Amino acid sequence: MSGIVRQALRASKCRGYQHIGSQLLNGSKVCSRNAALFRSAVVGAARPDAVIASSRVPWDYSSFSTSAVKAVKETPALKAKNYVGGKFVESQSTEHIDVLNPATQEVVSRVPLTTHEEFETAVAVAKEAYKTWRKTPVTARQRVMLKLQELIRRDMDKLAMSVTLEQGKTLADARGDVFRGLEVVEQACGMANQQMGEFVENVSSGIDTYSIRQPLGVCAGICPFNFPAMIPLWMFPMAVTTGNTFVLKPSEKDPGAAMLLAELATEAGLPPGVLNIVHGTYDVVNQICDHPDIKAVSFVGSDVAGMHIYSRASATGKRVQCNMGAKNHAVIMPDADPEATLNALVGAAFGAAGQRCMAISTAVFVGDSKRWEEGLRERGVKLKVTGGTEPGADLGPVISKQSKERICRLVESGAKAGARIVLDGRGIKVPGYEQGNFVGPTILADVTEDMECYKEEIFGPVLLCMEAASLQDAIEIVNRNKYGNGTAIFTKSGAAARAFQHEVDAGQVGINVPIPVPLPFFSFTGSRGSFAGDLNFYGKAGVHFFTQIKTVTSQWKEKDLHGVAMAFPTSGKV
Repeated sequence: MSGIVRQALRASKCRGYQHIGSQLLNGSKVCSRNAALFRSAVVGAARPDAVIASSRVPWDYSSFSTSAVKAVKETPALKAKNYVGGKFVESQSTEHIDVLNPATQEVVSRVPLTTHEEFETAVAVAKEAYKTWRKTPVTARQRVMLKLQELIRRDMDKLAMSVTLEQGKTLADARGDVFRGLEVVEQACGMANQQMGEFVENVSSGIDTYSIRQPLGVCAGICPFNFPAMIPLWMFPMAVTTGNTFVLKPSEKDPGAAMLLAELATEAGLPPGVLNIVHGTYDVVNQICDHPDIKAVSFVGSDVAGMHIYSRASATGKRVQCNMGAKNHAVIMPDADPEATLNALVGAAFGAAGQRCMAISTAVFVGDSKRWEEGLRERGVKLKVTGGTEPGADLGPVISKQSKERICRLVESGAKAGARIVLDGRGIKVPGYEQGNFVGPTILADVTEDMECYKEEIFGPVLLCMEAASLQDAIEIVNRNKYGNGTAIFTKSGAAARAFQHEVDAGQVGINVPIPVPLPFFSFTGSRGSFAGDLNFYGKAGVHFFTQIKTVTSQWKEKDLHGVAMAFPTSGKV
């Protein structure tokens, strides 16, 4: 049995997926040479109470008989469940959305559109759990996170396979997705230090003042499709370790990783009701925004959805943090190291098929861009586009047919407006994945600021090339763009780098670093049109987002020596 098959079968053991058929557990349907291995892979390590489910991946079928291959391909879809009160609960909704493998268009699972009553139950359970969870010592909450990070490491491959299966990114990139989320869990393990208040003794005679940070209550998270493991881990570990309870809505396109994480959190010791998952689309989003018992909302996704959530949720008095779209520019100075810069640009532009909010989508060359174009093209052509599970895979598919069509339309609009196509990945064919949503690496040169392909976030493997006469001109191009998520400069000049970091108006700046996403002891600091809200994700800002500061002023004395004081209190004589 191939290693890919083993990983896929291990990835199936989540109780949140209910298998609607059991033919894969019938050893007679598998060639005798692999029957024992097949049964062992599916059943062997599962807990006694686990519901066994099969996952569909672009498997290597070479070690299976024809009948086994047929059994795999005909396996019914899996039915996703909500996660409420520490249990996977089947929704009573009659409406579902198919989760498709973007490499094959096969149905992986069916996600319910959670009913209003089911959503109300999830919030009520979280509210009830908050009463005791907020009183749990912070050291005990930290220990849950310590165990959770251990379990995530144990199940790294299982989580990565789930991401690849539903989202399409390569297994190597999927592991990175999980690992960057794991780093936030590690940061949450030291919450006691991060949640410390301040104390000033004797602010006035015999009076002390100190501040404390207290949890808000029930918080909620609304997740995008492009990082199905990392973004949930941006949200709930910080929220629950500060003493809140959480209701999570994963993307309806790839909910599997979030469900696996919920199962691991319970195994780590998170009490029932502290973390809950509800599936759905805009109806559930609106209910999150409107519910009076939800105190804070975290969102990552598109501009349209983000501004809707920010406006609607903040109107009801909630705290809101929304990471939205981006158009990240890399400024390349003439003195930049050619080899390192070209490699960085290609990786940052085309990795994850360009479906990263911090992808480099625009390269601004100070001076002539043509001397760089051939190097970009040579590297882009060599990238391996596959279903994501094959060894050496560089790019997988984009998430949906609609996304592919939009990417191709924006590339065409650029060409019609005068952009020059250096590399065209729109017509790529991937053998064995003829139905997949594939777009190969694409490079457009001579792009100008008035083009639609520049104004819009493409969110695909497309790199736009522009020219600027000077560093100052390049900075002005970056600053005129409405987005402010991230940017980078490539140079050997300290003076140029310092001028750039000082004058550029973006929240995250890289100096010879293409994707400057900070580790979680800092915060993710997107700005301008890329962010709505007051407090950013994770790090110190994340702790502040999920807590309310309270000051306490105390005075202890044996007897009152002054009588009634009618004037406003001060620290001493004026």
